[in-house]
Amino acid sequence: MTAAVRFLLHAREELTASAEWYEARRPGLGVEFLAEVDEAVGQIGEHPEAWPLWRADRGYRKRILDRFPYVIFFVIREPTEVDVVAVAHARRRPGYWVERVE
Repeated sequence: MTAAVRFLLHAREELTASAEWYEARRPGLGVEFLAEVDEAVGQIGEHPEAWPLWRADRGYRKRILDRFPYVIFFVIREPTEVDVVAVAHARRRPGYWVERVE
């Protein structure tokens, strides 16, 4: 059964801001970024436990994007429910999003 994937407000805002930044750099690039995120979110929904834990002492999992330097951090709430906590740039402020959900 595929899990429903929900973006928390801050994660949705990060996604939008990042897509707008890429789109401003080159028309169409923001759309390509969103397409990759959409594909990754689909994979997360299909097999949420397939992605590694961010840290052993936390329940967050991570899905690293292939083309763009971003990581989708998420938590499995129920077998059918996943919350995306952050869409974070891989090289900026590691762990800034941790206090959003516990």
